[in-house]
Amino acid sequence: MRILFAGTPQVAVRTLDALHEAGFEIAAVLTRPDAPLGRKRVMTPSPVAARATELGLEVIKSSTIDAAATAQIAELKVTAAAIVAYGGLVPAAALQVPTHGWINLHFSLLPAWRGAAPVQHAIIHGDDITGAATFQLETGLDTGPVYGQVTEVIDENTTAGDLLQRLSDSGSQLLVQTLHALEAGVANPVPQSGNGSYAPKLTDADARLDFSKPATEIRRRAHGTLPAPGPWAMAGEQRYKFGPLREVRERRDLACGELHIEPGKRPVVLIGTATWALEVTALQPPGKKMMNAADWARGALANDLKVNFA
Repeated sequence: MRILFAGTPQVAVRTLDALHEAGFEIAAVLTRPDAPLGRKRVMTPSPVAARATELGLEVIKSSTIDAAATAQIAELKVTAAAIVAYGGLVPAAALQVPTHGWINLHFSLLPAWRGAAPVQHAIIHGDDITGAATFQLETGLDTGPVYGQVTEVIDENTTAGDLLQRLSDSGSQLLVQTLHALEAGVANPVPQSGNGSYAPKLTDADARLDFSKPATEIRRRAHGTLPAPGPWAMAGEQRYKFGPLREVRERRDLACGELHIEPGKRPVVLIGTATWALEVTALQPPGKKMMNAADWARGALANDLKVNFA
Protein backbone atom coordinates (compact mmCIF):
# COMPACT_ATOMS: atom_id res chain seq x y z
CA MET A 1 0.00 0.00 0.00
CA ARG A 2 1.44 3.36 -1.05
CA ILE A 3 0.59 6.02 1.51
CA LEU A 4 1.11 9.64 2.46
CA PHE A 5 1.74 10.27 6.16
CA ALA A 6 0.68 13.61 7.65
CA GLY A 7 1.68 14.64 11.18
CA THR A 8 3.68 17.22 13.09
CA PRO A 9 4.34 16.79 16.87
CA GLN A 10 6.31 14.20 18.79
CA VAL A 11 3.18 12.19 19.56
CA ALA A 12 2.84 11.42 15.81
CA VAL A 13 6.40 10.10 15.43
CA ARG A 14 5.54 6.70 16.92
CA THR A 15 2.92 6.18 14.21
CA LEU A 16 5.33 7.13 11.43
CA ASP A 17 7.78 4.55 12.82
CA ALA A 18 5.05 1.91 13.06
CA LEU A 19 3.99 2.42 9.44
CA HIS A 20 7.61 2.26 8.31
CA GLU A 21 8.24 -0.90 10.35
CA ALA A 22 5.07 -2.50 8.95
CA GLY A 23 6.48 -2.21 5.43
CA PHE A 24 4.10 0.32 3.92
CA GLU A 25 5.51 2.31 1.02
CA ILE A 26 5.54 5.86 2.41
CA ALA A 27 5.57 8.08 -0.67
CA ALA A 28 6.07 11.27 1.34
CA VAL A 29 5.50 12.89 4.73
CA LEU A 30 3.41 16.05 5.05
CA THR A 31 4.15 18.22 8.08
CA ARG A 32 4.00 21.80 9.28
CA PRO A 33 6.88 24.15 8.40
CA ASP A 34 9.90 24.70 10.65
CA ALA A 35 9.13 26.80 13.73
CA PRO A 36 11.26 28.97 16.05
CA LEU A 37 12.18 27.19 19.29
CA GLY A 38 14.04 28.12 22.45
CA ARG A 39 15.20 31.44 23.77
CA LYS A 40 17.22 32.09 20.63
CA ARG A 41 14.18 31.27 18.44
CA VAL A 42 16.13 28.89 16.22
CA MET A 43 14.11 27.64 13.25
CA THR A 44 13.63 23.93 13.94
CA PRO A 45 11.96 21.14 11.92
CA SER A 46 8.93 19.47 13.46
CA PRO A 47 9.59 16.16 15.26
CA VAL A 48 7.88 14.33 12.38
CA ALA A 49 9.99 16.16 9.77
CA ALA A 50 13.16 15.30 11.67
CA ARG A 51 12.25 11.63 11.91
CA ALA A 52 11.18 11.44 8.26
CA THR A 53 14.54 12.85 7.22
CA GLU A 54 16.29 10.20 9.34
CA LEU A 55 14.25 7.54 7.53
CA GLY A 56 15.19 8.99 4.14
CA LEU A 57 11.62 9.97 3.25
CA GLU A 58 10.48 12.88 1.10
CA VAL A 59 9.13 15.71 3.27
CA ILE A 60 6.48 18.22 2.21
CA LYS A 61 6.27 21.22 4.54
CA SER A 62 3.09 23.26 4.39
CA SER A 63 1.12 25.25 6.97
CA THR A 64 -2.09 24.52 5.08
CA ILE A 65 -3.20 21.95 2.57
CA ASP A 66 -3.82 24.51 -0.13
CA ALA A 67 -4.06 24.03 -3.90
CA ALA A 68 -0.29 23.75 -4.25
CA ALA A 69 0.03 21.12 -1.50
CA THR A 70 -2.96 19.22 -2.90
CA ALA A 71 -1.28 19.15 -6.33
CA GLN A 72 1.90 17.75 -4.76
CA ILE A 73 -0.11 15.05 -3.02
CA ALA A 74 -1.93 14.17 -6.25
CA GLU A 75 1.41 13.66 -8.02
CA LEU A 76 2.33 11.01 -5.46
CA LYS A 77 -0.55 8.75 -6.57
CA VAL A 78 -1.05 7.31 -3.08
CA THR A 79 -3.55 4.63 -2.13
CA ALA A 80 -4.36 6.25 1.23
CA ALA A 81 -3.30 9.12 3.45
CA ALA A 82 -2.70 8.45 7.16
CA ILE A 83 -2.96 11.52 9.38
CA VAL A 84 -2.07 12.00 13.06
CA ALA A 85 -2.07 15.47 14.66
CA TYR A 86 -1.03 17.31 11.51
CA GLY A 87 -2.35 20.60 12.88
CA GLY A 88 -4.50 21.79 9.99
CA LEU A 89 -7.73 21.01 8.21
CA VAL A 90 -7.88 18.83 5.11
CA PRO A 91 -10.11 20.53 2.51
CA ALA A 92 -12.63 18.64 0.43
CA ALA A 93 -10.47 18.81 -2.70
CA ALA A 94 -7.60 17.02 -0.95
CA LEU A 95 -9.87 14.44 0.69
CA GLN A 96 -10.74 13.07 -2.74
CA VAL A 97 -7.14 12.55 -3.90
CA PRO A 98 -6.09 9.20 -2.31
CA THR A 99 -7.96 6.09 -3.47
CA HIS A 100 -9.08 5.24 0.09
CA GLY A 101 -9.18 8.84 1.31
CA TRP A 102 -7.61 10.03 4.57
CA ILE A 103 -7.54 7.77 7.64
CA ASN A 104 -7.22 9.75 10.87
CA LEU A 105 -5.83 8.41 14.16
CA HIS A 106 -7.58 10.47 16.84
CA PHE A 107 -6.90 10.18 20.56
CA SER A 108 -10.41 9.72 21.91
CA LEU A 109 -13.35 7.32 21.72
CA LEU A 110 -15.41 9.14 19.12
CA PRO A 111 -17.81 10.86 19.17
CA ALA A 112 -16.39 11.90 22.56
CA TRP A 113 -13.89 14.75 22.48
CA ARG A 114 -13.69 15.90 18.91
CA GLY A 115 -11.10 18.61 18.37
CA ALA A 116 -7.51 19.55 19.14
CA ALA A 117 -7.07 18.45 22.78
CA PRO A 118 -9.12 15.27 23.41
CA VAL A 119 -6.74 13.68 25.93
CA GLN A 120 -6.45 16.83 28.02
CA HIS A 121 -10.22 17.36 28.17
CA ALA A 122 -10.87 13.70 29.02
CA ILE A 123 -8.69 14.06 32.13
CA ILE A 124 -9.99 17.50 33.12
CA HIS A 125 -13.60 16.34 32.88
CA GLY A 126 -13.01 13.18 34.91
CA ASP A 127 -13.40 10.42 32.32
CA ASP A 128 -12.44 6.99 33.65
CA ILE A 129 -11.86 5.48 30.21
CA THR A 130 -10.58 7.03 26.99
CA GLY A 131 -8.80 5.67 23.96
CA ALA A 132 -7.91 6.16 20.34
CA ALA A 133 -9.91 5.69 17.16
CA THR A 134 -9.18 5.39 13.46
CA PHE A 135 -11.82 6.94 11.24
CA GLN A 136 -12.49 8.16 7.71
CA LEU A 137 -11.77 11.86 7.52
CA GLU A 138 -14.65 14.02 6.26
CA THR A 139 -15.18 17.77 5.97
CA GLY A 140 -16.88 17.80 9.41
CA LEU A 141 -14.78 18.01 12.57
CA ASP A 142 -13.88 14.38 13.46
CA THR A 143 -17.30 13.16 12.28
CA GLY A 144 -16.43 10.31 9.90
CA PRO A 145 -17.19 6.60 10.29
CA VAL A 146 -14.95 4.69 12.71
CA TYR A 147 -12.80 1.71 11.66
CA GLY A 148 -11.55 0.67 15.09
CA GLN A 149 -10.82 1.72 18.66
CA VAL A 150 -8.48 0.91 21.55
CA THR A 151 -9.08 1.92 25.16
CA GLU A 152 -6.93 3.19 28.03
CA VAL A 153 -7.79 3.66 31.73
CA ILE A 154 -7.41 7.07 33.39
CA ASP A 155 -6.54 6.94 37.09
CA GLU A 156 -5.62 9.60 39.65
CA ASN A 157 -1.96 9.54 38.66
CA THR A 158 -2.49 9.88 34.90
CA THR A 159 -1.25 13.07 33.23
CA ALA A 160 -1.94 14.15 29.67
CA GLY A 161 1.67 13.44 28.77
CA ASP A 162 1.50 9.90 30.19
CA LEU A 163 -1.75 9.16 28.42
CA LEU A 164 -0.64 10.53 25.06
CA GLN A 165 2.44 8.32 25.22
CA ARG A 166 0.36 5.21 25.88
CA LEU A 167 -2.15 6.11 23.17
CA SER A 168 0.57 6.85 20.64
CA ASP A 169 1.84 3.29 21.16
CA SER A 170 -1.50 1.47 21.03
CA GLY A 171 -2.98 3.86 18.46
CA SER A 172 -0.10 3.42 16.03
CA GLN A 173 -0.74 -0.33 15.94
CA LEU A 174 -4.45 0.31 15.46
CA LEU A 175 -3.70 2.48 12.41
CA VAL A 176 -1.45 -0.22 10.96
CA GLN A 177 -4.27 -2.75 11.39
CA THR A 178 -6.78 -0.38 9.79
CA LEU A 179 -4.61 0.19 6.72
CA HIS A 180 -4.02 -3.56 6.36
CA ALA A 181 -7.79 -4.10 6.49
CA LEU A 182 -8.32 -1.45 3.82
CA GLU A 183 -5.66 -3.08 1.66
CA ALA A 184 -7.34 -6.48 2.07
CA GLY A 185 -10.80 -5.06 1.35
CA VAL A 186 -12.21 -6.17 4.71
CA ALA A 187 -12.44 -2.81 6.54
CA ASN A 188 -15.91 -2.08 7.90
CA PRO A 189 -16.29 1.53 9.09
CA VAL A 190 -19.18 2.18 11.48
CA PRO A 191 -20.98 5.56 11.49
CA GLN A 192 -20.63 7.52 14.71
CA SER A 193 -23.69 7.68 16.94
CA GLY A 194 -24.59 9.85 19.92
CA ASN A 195 -23.73 13.40 20.81
CA GLY A 196 -20.15 14.54 20.38
CA SER A 197 -18.22 16.68 22.83
CA TYR A 198 -15.79 19.40 21.75
CA ALA A 199 -12.18 19.57 22.97
CA PRO A 200 -10.65 22.91 21.95
CA LYS A 201 -6.95 23.64 22.26
CA LEU A 202 -6.01 24.62 25.81
CA THR A 203 -4.70 28.09 26.63
CA ASP A 204 -2.48 29.23 29.47
CA ALA A 205 -5.60 30.51 31.24
CA ASP A 206 -7.09 26.99 31.16
CA ALA A 207 -4.12 25.77 33.22
CA ARG A 208 -4.60 28.19 36.14
CA LEU A 209 -5.45 26.39 39.39
CA ASP A 210 -8.11 27.75 41.74
CA PHE A 211 -7.61 26.30 45.22
CA SER A 212 -11.09 27.38 46.31
CA LYS A 213 -12.39 24.49 44.17
CA PRO A 214 -12.66 20.84 45.30
CA ALA A 215 -9.39 18.89 45.37
CA THR A 216 -10.44 16.36 42.73
CA GLU A 217 -11.37 19.10 40.27
CA ILE A 218 -8.05 20.87 40.84
CA ARG A 219 -6.04 17.66 40.48
CA ARG A 220 -7.79 16.80 37.20
CA ARG A 221 -7.07 20.26 35.78
CA ALA A 222 -3.43 20.04 36.81
CA HIS A 223 -2.95 16.58 35.31
CA GLY A 224 -4.90 17.47 32.17
CA THR A 225 -2.56 20.38 31.49
CA LEU A 226 0.71 18.49 32.12
CA PRO A 227 3.12 18.91 30.49
CA ALA A 228 1.60 21.74 28.44
CA PRO A 229 0.50 24.42 28.95
CA GLY A 230 1.40 23.43 32.53
CA PRO A 231 -0.60 24.08 35.75
CA TRP A 232 0.12 27.26 37.69
CA ALA A 233 -1.23 29.52 40.43
CA MET A 234 -0.48 32.91 41.93
CA ALA A 235 0.81 33.54 45.45
CA GLY A 236 0.36 37.28 45.71
CA GLU A 237 2.21 38.59 42.65
CA GLN A 238 4.40 35.48 42.37
CA ARG A 239 3.58 32.79 39.82
CA TYR A 240 4.29 29.17 40.73
CA LYS A 241 4.10 26.21 38.35
CA PHE A 242 3.23 22.69 39.50
CA GLY A 243 3.99 19.09 38.69
CA PRO A 244 1.57 16.22 39.49
CA LEU A 245 -0.67 16.56 42.58
CA ARG A 246 -1.87 13.87 44.99
CA GLU A 247 -5.12 13.99 46.90
CA VAL A 248 -4.73 13.62 50.68
CA ARG A 249 -8.28 12.91 51.80
CA GLU A 250 -7.47 12.64 55.51
CA ARG A 251 -6.27 16.26 55.67
CA ARG A 252 -9.25 18.61 55.82
CA ASP A 253 -7.82 21.17 58.24
CA LEU A 254 -6.20 23.58 55.77
CA ALA A 255 -7.91 26.69 54.43
CA CYS A 256 -8.34 27.08 50.67
CA GLY A 257 -4.99 28.02 49.18
CA GLU A 258 -3.11 27.66 52.47
CA LEU A 259 0.32 26.08 51.95
CA HIS A 260 1.59 23.93 54.78
CA ILE A 261 4.91 22.07 55.03
CA GLU A 262 5.03 18.91 57.12
CA PRO A 263 8.65 18.87 58.38
CA GLY A 264 10.78 15.74 58.45
CA LYS A 265 13.54 13.94 56.58
CA ARG A 266 11.39 14.30 53.49
CA PRO A 267 9.17 17.38 54.00
CA VAL A 268 5.67 17.18 52.51
CA VAL A 269 4.07 20.19 50.84
CA LEU A 270 0.29 20.44 51.24
CA ILE A 271 -2.20 22.99 49.92
CA GLY A 272 -5.76 23.32 51.22
CA THR A 273 -8.82 23.20 48.96
CA ALA A 274 -12.61 23.29 49.34
CA THR A 275 -12.59 19.60 50.29
CA TRP A 276 -9.28 18.03 51.37
CA ALA A 277 -5.60 18.81 50.89
CA LEU A 278 -3.46 18.27 47.83
CA GLU A 279 0.14 17.13 48.10
CA VAL A 280 2.51 18.91 45.73
CA THR A 281 5.09 16.52 44.28
CA ALA A 282 7.05 19.11 42.27
CA LEU A 283 6.89 22.85 41.76
CA GLN A 284 8.66 25.65 39.98
CA PRO A 285 9.11 28.85 42.01
CA PRO A 286 9.39 32.19 40.19
CA GLY A 287 12.66 32.45 38.29
CA LYS A 288 13.73 28.88 39.11
CA LYS A 289 13.56 25.47 37.47
CA MET A 290 11.02 22.78 38.30
CA MET A 291 12.18 20.92 41.43
CA ASN A 292 11.14 18.17 43.78
CA ALA A 293 8.69 19.58 46.33
CA ALA A 294 10.67 18.18 49.27
CA ASP A 295 13.83 19.98 48.10
CA TRP A 296 11.93 23.25 47.77
CA ALA A 297 10.35 22.72 51.20
CA ARG A 298 13.73 22.36 52.91
CA GLY A 299 14.79 25.73 51.55
CA ALA A 300 11.46 27.30 52.41
CA LEU A 301 11.72 26.06 56.02
CA ALA A 302 15.32 27.24 56.33
CA ASN A 303 14.41 30.71 55.10
CA ASP A 304 11.05 30.88 56.91
CA LEU A 305 9.35 31.47 53.53
CA LYS A 306 5.59 31.99 53.72
CA VAL A 307 3.51 31.19 50.62
CA ASN A 308 -0.26 31.36 50.27
CA PHE A 309 -2.37 30.72 47.17
CA ALA A 310 -5.61 32.15 48.55
